[in-house]
Amino acid sequence: MKFSANLGFLWADRPLPDAIHAAHAAGFDAVECHWPYDTPAADVAAALDATGLPMLGLNTSRGDVAGGENGLAALLGRDDDARAAIDQAVAYADVVNAGAIHVMCGFASGSEAHATFVSNLRYACAATSRTILIEPLNRHDAPGYFLQTTDQARAIIAEVAAPNLKLMFDCYHVGRTEGDILTRLTDLHDIIGHIQFASVPDRGAPDHGELDYATIFGHLTGWPAPLGAEYKPGGDTDATLGWLTRHR
Repeated sequence: MKFSANLGFLWADRPLPDAIHAAHAAGFDAVECHWPYDTPAADVAAALDATGLPMLGLNTSRGDVAGGENGLAALLGRDDDARAAIDQAVAYADVVNAGAIHVMCGFASGSEAHATFVSNLRYACAATSRTILIEPLNRHDAPGYFLQTTDQARAIIAEVAAPNLKLMFDCYHVGRTEGDILTRLTDLHDIIGHIQFASVPDRGAPDHGELDYATIFGHLTGWPAPLGAEYKPGGDTDATLGWLTRHR
């Protein structure tokens, strides 16, 4: 198996270039991040070049976090802001050669929010040849988030009908909301663009909890890309990496 370190959570106490070097030293095969925009893209690109690690993906801006926003692409009347965030992500991804961009939809509901999200996704898919990802977030951690289930995501992907629009399948979020991870992975295989994981229900390292990651990783043998470790270490990241040695 190959694994990617999500630096939004792992080594989050370090500057992003230093976290990239830490992931390389720990033996990860790739990295990914959340919102890297406070770090100059050239500095991130230099760290990637020095380590040889690819950057798998990054997120679009959440918007006004202090005001409670968590994404913009489904918000009514915010198309200009949503598309500016997409443009920002594309420009940053071009410098660091990120494989994918996760377009965050935000807190919204209803048919107008759906139409807005679809329109902004079409804009994102036309703006770059890179993979555009959408990710359902579970209702416990993100109540009111527009995209909540994999079935909803599948319908949106079919409606947008862009070849570079894919599903971010986070085993943690799907485990919290839907369960039946192995069946969902099989059923959604053709539209999955990236897979992430963490324990359920505490979002810790994948060595405890309700999900048996030995079985899940075995099911994913042959998956062509690194799987994203997006868990909260709850302290020193290096102290939580026993699972990495066991599953490589």
